[in-house]
Amino acid sequence: MSAIDDFQARAGQRAGNGAGFWRRHLVAFGGRMDGAWDLDLEHPAAADVHSGSLWAGRYRRWLRWTDAAIIVTTVIAAYSLRFEPSDALNGHSWRGASYMLISFGVLVAWLAALEVFRTREDIVLGIGAEEYKRVLDATVRVFGATAIVMILFNIDIVRSYFALALPAGALLLLFNRWQWRAWLNRQRRFGHYLSKAIVVGEKADVEYVIRQFGKSSGAAYDVVGAALPNTRDRHLEVADRMIPVLCGVDADSIAAKVQQTGANSVVVAGTLPGGTRSIRELGWTLECTRAGLVLASNLTNVAGPRIHWRPVEGLPLMHVERPQFTGGKHTLKRAVDLAAATLALVLLAPVMLVLAIIVHRDSEGPVFFRQQRVGRDGQLFTIYKFRSMVTTAEAELARLVPRNEGAGPLFKMKDDPRVTRCGRWMRKYSLDELPQFWNVLRGDMSLVGPRPPLPSEVEGYKSDVRRRLLIKPGITGLWQVNGRSDLDWDESVRLDLYYVENWSLTGDIMILWRTVKVLLNPVGAY
Repeated sequence: MSAIDDFQARAGQRAGNGAGFWRRHLVAFGGRMDGAWDLDLEHPAAADVHSGSLWAGRYRRWLRWTDAAIIVTTVIAAYSLRFEPSDALNGHSWRGASYMLISFGVLVAWLAALEVFRTREDIVLGIGAEEYKRVLDATVRVFGATAIVMILFNIDIVRSYFALALPAGALLLLFNRWQWRAWLNRQRRFGHYLSKAIVVGEKADVEYVIRQFGKSSGAAYDVVGAALPNTRDRHLEVADRMIPVLCGVDADSIAAKVQQTGANSVVVAGTLPGGTRSIRELGWTLECTRAGLVLASNLTNVAGPRIHWRPVEGLPLMHVERPQFTGGKHTLKRAVDLAAATLALVLLAPVMLVLAIIVHRDSEGPVFFRQQRVGRDGQLFTIYKFRSMVTTAEAELARLVPRNEGAGPLFKMKDDPRVTRCGRWMRKYSLDELPQFWNVLRGDMSLVGPRPPLPSEVEGYKSDVRRRLLIKPGITGLWQVNGRSDLDWDESVRLDLYYVENWSLTGDIMILWRTVKVLLNPVGAY
């Protein structure tokens, strides 16, 4: 081979490697417009990016870069747009270099806080509200510490700096995380960026965990197999999926299957033969693999914030806080309700006026529909809605009961003949419920809470279902953002009870945001 031929061959090889490099990176963070990826499954690196542990590292790097870009931009903007009548520090001229030094300190501390508060930890990425809480907590702590330092050293820093940097930076960081999470969830619909998991335990427990994973788009687990004790089943059929039974529950067999399947997680569902000793041995055996050990709690409907670990002489004790139905949190919730309801009534007044005119002209009868509902502690109150049915709706209910399509004691029909013409599109987009902001202002309801039931429904409640009445009902809630009338009765009760015992202000904000998305793309509304 001539020198020219050798040069061309080497150049072609380098070009091929370069194309492979860019193609792998495009596979990692590109794709077609429909959200599906062109996967090179023959290339192990490309496969690992989507289903193994490599994707988490890439995802964290992109979060780190975008977070840094937002913080740098925010600090520069706050520095540039500060407004002060005179630059002064302890009677001396305030120099831009000193101000720049403080800005640089805030920037470094802010970036460090996002790391210290573990805002990019695997267990919070793309799941729940914890990621948002950590980002917000890190931001508030940085500015709080900065304010304390300014006071201690008597440094006069302009208020506009904090007034701009703190809210703008916090909102942009949260928006950035939300955008990345939305992107991640879109990819997970195609089976990408999931953690491969093997679920271990008794058959009933394993089936329950797999079923719950299937219900949540944010579960982030792709179950590749199950490990069951004393069973001859080769497959489990769960939610229309055939899950292979890989092995028994002994630690060595599970570790071998982890290596064989490339699983990243081993989820222990319930108890194992041998109790805690078996779980401890399984954890030891998995140390030689890349898989993490996940324990599925038997505490149904208990959220993370109510669970605290307290080790005592090597014995890990799990403390479960009692749910709080009164106190400071509820006072804050009421304050937010008052402010939001007042603002909503003012801003939506023109829309509500137009809807009132439409309802009045569409059919005979009053504009508003009033009905008795059951609120907190079983207290009756009058709920207000725009009338979406004919005035004889209550009288016609008896003959329609056999055609009920609702769950449990709740009556619902997809094609209810009592609904008026304007009522159909108002109910679809929940516009008929706008007057309920008046109920929130009066204190009968909250922005977020369980669905307000009818007295006839409450009469059929069992003792556990009556716990829905421990807090105020809401205009929206978990029931409304998870399918509404398409949910069965048990699932709607489970969601309401979960909210009653585990609600938080951050969770309320997320539910309100999800409500906006549901209104734009209605599901189960009829």
